[in-house]
Amino acid sequence: MKTAVIGSGTWGMALARLLFDNGHEVKVWSAIESELEELREKRTHKNLPGIIFDEGIVFEGDLEKAMENADICVLSVPSIFTRATAKKMAPFYKENQIIVNVAKGIEESTLEILSDQILDEIKNANVAVLSGPSHAEEVVRLLPTTCVAGAKDMETAKLIQSTFMSPVFRVYTSTDMLGIELGGSLKNVIALAAGISDGLGYGDNAKAALITRGIVEISRLGIAMGANIETFYGLSGIGDLIVTCASKHSRNRKAGMLMGQGMSMDEAMKEVAMVVEGVYSAKAAKALANKYNICMPIVDEVNAVLFENKDPKQAVDALMLRDKAVEKIGI
Repeated sequence: MKTAVIGSGTWGMALARLLFDNGHEVKVWSAIESELEELREKRTHKNLPGIIFDEGIVFEGDLEKAMENADICVLSVPSIFTRATAKKMAPFYKENQIIVNVAKGIEESTLEILSDQILDEIKNANVAVLSGPSHAEEVVRLLPTTCVAGAKDMETAKLIQSTFMSPVFRVYTSTDMLGIELGGSLKNVIALAAGISDGLGYGDNAKAALITRGIVEISRLGIAMGANIETFYGLSGIGDLIVTCASKHSRNRKAGMLMGQGMSMDEAMKEVAMVVEGVYSAKAAKALANKYNICMPIVDEVNAVLFENKDPKQAVDALMLRDKAVEKIGI
């Protein structure tokens, strides 16, 4: 397959290495000249130390050349840049190309998932997703990972599965794109809460509670929006939530932890020095909860800490002191 990776961040570069090792032609596009220079001359990436990228991977600053003749375009830019990048891609998109979105987020202004944003900008595009518990730092080092490929039709999902699957990267298929994208986006908000809990010095019990009740909140909203409940029990739901809440590689957990230790949101994001997707998805998650009349107390408290300067400990106390309830997942 001829593949184009649109975006040279850590996730894009990890997938570029995976695709190249799988025997595919790979071009990587970046709008950042300094990043292109390092990749071309040193074959390294500043955020993936110790990794040397093969000479066969082509690095391109011209988007048209990057997309030219590609069977699959892997869209791997931060979610806040997805719409703008898709708009740039639109003039060069060919009808037979598949766009595989691998970012995770919800647009605050429209409340649209990323695949819908792409379709807004590239009419009638064949858009799919690849998601799951998959930190770039591990995938690029060929550590065992599993993901799910989602598309509107199973034929496309299976093609993506075959393209990405390897002895160290197992891919499942699904046609529930909405559920996959909601799970991937909303888990970042819950991971901020898990990080805050860590920063406050709370233990495994608290984190387990946040993960468990977090997937309940995500599932409630997903069901109301028309997603399949089973998706949230899978890799792009509970699987991605666990790894993002627990991993040392998680930007969202790290940002939350710094806030739990006393930093403001802006200070924490500056310290992480990479895009913290949960901060951008938090308002959208709350707006969707209000739109569909879904109770999402963890999302509410994360928003209060992020945007209302609520003390993190008070936010946790508010969750603990809520009215007595019966444990259930349904709406």
